[in-house]
Amino acid sequence: MSPTYPVLIRPIISEKTYKQMETGVYVFVVDPRATKIQIREAVEATFGVNVAKVNTMSRKGKRKRSRSSAVIGRRPDTKRAVVSLASDDRIDLFERA
Repeated sequence: MSPTYPVLIRPIISEKTYKQMETGVYVFVVDPRATKIQIREAVEATFGVNVAKVNTMSRKGKRKRSRSSAVIGRRPDTKRAVVSLASDDRIDLFERA
C-alpha cells in the first residue's frame, strides 16, 4: 500500500545525529500520519538498505513570542523517526554528484 503523501521529509543533521550515523542510526523528519512500517519501506526503497529497527517520536511545537509585537505564535508539531540499519548498511547523505 503506497501512501499519497511523502513519508520522508528531510534528514536531521546535528552533532548528536552525526555521531549516531557512525553506528548506523539515522534520524528523519517524517509525515505525522506515517506508520513505522511505511517509514521502514520508504527508507529501504529510497536508499536501498536493510532497516533493523524504527522508533518514532512526536514533538510538540514550542510557543514563540515576537519581540516587536505582542503576537504569540507556535512552531509546527513534528514527527521524527530514528532508523537503525543492519550492521553492514550505510546511507551516504553527503555524497557528491
